Amino acid sequence: MLVELEEVLGRRKFAGRLKAAGITARELVLGYAALANVIEPAAIAPVVADDPDDDVVLACAVSARAEAIVSGDLHLLKLNEFQRIPIVTATELLARLPAG
Repeated sequence: MLVELEEVLGRRKFAGRLKAAGITARELVLGYAALANVIEPAAIAPVVADDPDDDVVLACAVSARAEAIVSGDLHLLKLNEFQRIPIVTATELLARLPAG
């Protein structure tokens, strides 16, 4: 998943924000990796036929007993949930948080 994150952050739409922050996609991913817990993805049957790499996200969420999957990926968002784990955008997640 970290390799895919670096690929996504390397896209043109993030270039300006990374430049403004004075950081490269690789540096950001390495910083994230230092904070992340590495887990073994659960074994799941294929789910996202159009983008099988998305199945890793689902498998990791199951293994980690995630409360939610936060994504902008349309293949995942179309599922709405997976094994009772809601799949939401960042905006939707923030709207669900208590005020304060």
